[in-house]
Amino acid sequence: MNEHDSERIAGLLEAEGLLSVSEESDADVIVLNTCCIRENADNKLYGTLGHLKTWKDSREGRQIVVAGCLSQKDKDVVQARAKWVDVVLGTHNVHRTAELLEHSRSNGPITEIYDEAVEDDHVLFPSALPARRETTYNAWVTIQIGCDNTCAYCIVPSVRGKEISRQPEDIVDEVRRLADLGVTEVTLLGQNVNSYGRDLTLAERQAGGDVRVRPLFADLLRNVGTVPGIKRVRYTSPHPKDMKSDVIAAMAETPSVCEHLHYPLQSGSDRVLALMHRGYTAQRYLERLAEARAAMPDIAITTDIIVGFPGETEEDFVRTLEVAAEANFDSTFTFIFSPRDGTEAATMTEHFVEPSVIADRFDRLRVVVERSALLLHEARAGRIEEIVVEGPNRKRDGHFTGRTRQNKLVHFASQQALRPGTYGTVEITRGAPHFLEGIFREVLAEPTHRVRIPVAVAGH
Repeated sequence: MNEHDSERIAGLLEAEGLLSVSEESDADVIVLNTCCIRENADNKLYGTLGHLKTWKDSREGRQIVVAGCLSQKDKDVVQARAKWVDVVLGTHNVHRTAELLEHSRSNGPITEIYDEAVEDDHVLFPSALPARRETTYNAWVTIQIGCDNTCAYCIVPSVRGKEISRQPEDIVDEVRRLADLGVTEVTLLGQNVNSYGRDLTLAERQAGGDVRVRPLFADLLRNVGTVPGIKRVRYTSPHPKDMKSDVIAAMAETPSVCEHLHYPLQSGSDRVLALMHRGYTAQRYLERLAEARAAMPDIAITTDIIVGFPGETEEDFVRTLEVAAEANFDSTFTFIFSPRDGTEAATMTEHFVEPSVIADRFDRLRVVVERSALLLHEARAGRIEEIVVEGPNRKRDGHFTGRTRQNKLVHFASQQALRPGTYGTVEITRGAPHFLEGIFREVLAEPTHRVRIPVAVAGH
């Protein structure tokens, strides 16, 4: 979601006549769009700002912008620690980036943070802004902002605000416009996509409409999946407590929706899940997983797991190992618990797990999840997979990288040059824990998106 916001900031600045540059020394403006999910993001920001003070002082007129979640959380802290920052803005006023830059040129440094994602009674969704995407055959589409959950470890509700869904017709219209530009793959973005539309139906019922309060995500998947030109539909992220059979059915019955489900487990211990306020048990999680696999036998399942949540015992962790082994994940993003100020978990200091214990558990979990991934990937050897080309392999001449419908990374050899966005088939020759290898067989569809041509500009 932060990367999508970065696209919008770049689009806004280009609309004002600025050009993107690849070298720091060529820039007049540098924007740092921050995250605050983990503590190392804070450290990285202030270390980078210290480096950029020299950059700014070396030429008159240079400006620094700090945006994103860390700005939203810390508000006035950024400029207090780095007085050379020109603009500090949060997650709810990305649309004012260019305006605030202009203001700071005349009036000096400015911090502007909106507490809510609403201005003049109108919700400002990132996708309503111009964008400069780094790729042209795929795109993110925001369907929802904010989050109404209360996960004990998560800072997102504090920095992204309450859950607000975008109107479904606006989403489908945006996907149609993207398809007209040659985009063939879209990823629907929300903090909890399973609850998409619940606020819309609630508002309609409160206004006197005869409607049942329910999420609309399954309907949205079907509608986006039927837009002409869209070959692949993905989404992130769902919440297990809200995953329903209608979403699984929509995935299985809509050909363009990819056979990939990112399904965050976080812990296999029911006791820890309760402490996290996740709202489901390990058994319920596994039952829904089995339902998805029954509906889509070739589906890939990826997940997130936190190691070392406050109070996690050895028994709790062993249960996580057991559930991870039973779930048989294709890929796992494992995280060491990071206390974030403003969350319930950050106050549980007397129950923090020793770092050495966490490190040991982290390594043990890695063995289990990589074993599952390797076995699943090795089983794909000899298969013909549909891939979309991402580009040349940076390490091996005559090789390219691509993604399968299951979102698996494939490195493959090809005797012909292939443009990013090309659809083709690859025969898989080898499986590794984190990728597949293969040989390109045939082109299924050439890319139709516009090609961006670099423009050289003299001077500043």
